[in-house]
Amino acid sequence: MSLKDHPTSQPIPLPTRDSMRLAEKILVNITPQETRVAVLEDNVVQELHIEREASRGIVGNIYLGRVKRVLPGMQSAFIEIGLERAAFLHIADILEQRQHPSEPQRIEKMLFEGQTVLVQVIKDPIGSKGARLSTQVSLAGRFLVHLPQEEHIGVSQKIEAETDRTSLKTRLESLLPEGSPRGYIIRTSAETASDDELAADIGYLSKLWTDIRARAETQPAQSLLYQDLPLSLRVLRDMVSEATEKVVVDSTENHGRMVEFAAQYVSQSLRKIERYAGERPLFELHGIESEIDKSLSRRVNLKFGGYLIIDQTEAMTTIDVNTGGFVGVKSFDDTIFKTNLEATHAIARQLRLRNLGGIIIVDFIDMDSEQHREAVLTELARALARDRTRVTLNGFTSLGLVEITRKRTRESLAHVLCESCPTCQGRGEIKTAQTVCYEILREVVRENRQFSARGFRILAAQPVIDLFLDEESQSLAMLADFVGKPVTLQVETEYPQEQFDVVLMSN
Repeated sequence: MSLKDHPTSQPIPLPTRDSMRLAEKILVNITPQETRVAVLEDNVVQELHIEREASRGIVGNIYLGRVKRVLPGMQSAFIEIGLERAAFLHIADILEQRQHPSEPQRIEKMLFEGQTVLVQVIKDPIGSKGARLSTQVSLAGRFLVHLPQEEHIGVSQKIEAETDRTSLKTRLESLLPEGSPRGYIIRTSAETASDDELAADIGYLSKLWTDIRARAETQPAQSLLYQDLPLSLRVLRDMVSEATEKVVVDSTENHGRMVEFAAQYVSQSLRKIERYAGERPLFELHGIESEIDKSLSRRVNLKFGGYLIIDQTEAMTTIDVNTGGFVGVKSFDDTIFKTNLEATHAIARQLRLRNLGGIIIVDFIDMDSEQHREAVLTELARALARDRTRVTLNGFTSLGLVEITRKRTRESLAHVLCESCPTCQGRGEIKTAQTVCYEILREVVRENRQFSARGFRILAAQPVIDLFLDEESQSLAMLADFVGKPVTLQVETEYPQEQFDVVLMSN
């Protein structure tokens, strides 16, 4: 029985990322409005990250708050943290209650007005509501989440195999310095991390918590003690690896900040940071701007004439592989096989470039040969192994489709850079002028039955009015005869093709 005959297939193991690493370069373009990061492997863009100053929230920020008011009836309190509105702290988000959920606590016995308390934002302010807080601090690293007030090691639920969970916990315990806080959650990315990488993460998080506590002892109430790193610094914390040759940044000021941060927290990255001072813009020099434009297109052309069609929806992303103009030199089966093989690398790259997450369904061109199908899956597994985000490859379904799941870590590139078309509302197509004409005719009949008017004026886009004056002129004349009133036309140049208005002319 072939893979294609199975109703569902078992996940296919991917090679380790370390074994698939290529020479890597990271470019950082910074303006006052946004920071953009491009990750290149062998000088080909593989990832794009964009962060805009206007859309940065405060979730994860740590403040030294001051209790403004305690509400025993609601088992909550309002905490001033220096924002326009006081933030909200519920008993369920207080550390002691979380640690002993079966023993109900009373908030009025834990907090009093004027008290200073260390809090972390867990929900941004929305509308008239202030931010929501917790007294349980968590600090995210590259492979670990540090819970400095806890004393146990947890493992992400997405790491399901018990042997893997036990092995990771044992490794982490052996790396923790004697006497240091032992509260950690192991993230899924730690599965492929080396001991040196885990140790570097532990060192970074431990120093971060030490700095936060030191500031809490010297800063006044309502002070910001910690803010999640901007993208330019997260690059050094989360992306730089042994395969990274250099990190090039085009801002003198931010170059200095990155060097300072690296010297304090990630010293192994310090020698890789370079300042770009060339005349041409950094992204233009490396062809990144054109790659961004291409990554927003549905169609991706392959080198030998084939192409992909990528459609992103709420539920899933579908990728269709087509031969296009590619003609093989041996046979049609050989043409299909080579197109599918080429598509595997393009698919893996597009998932990273566009940051597509969730369920991905790939419709390869049908292959009759079991050997060809196995080879395509093997090549796809190799290509996906380079992804720093967790990916699961489930092989062919009974319908001959390949299932992939990729962890959602941030918004896709299209969601960051684009919005739904105001004309088609994101459908990707609009009603024809003829369809709109017939809608208008029905609307005039409805209006005539409901209201008494001397006549009707139709306001619509140019293509719709042109159709009424030409092919549908007889339909318009029949309508005027049917309602017994004059019907006039008016072009509205600002109207998209689907928009129209029927104006009643008063008696």
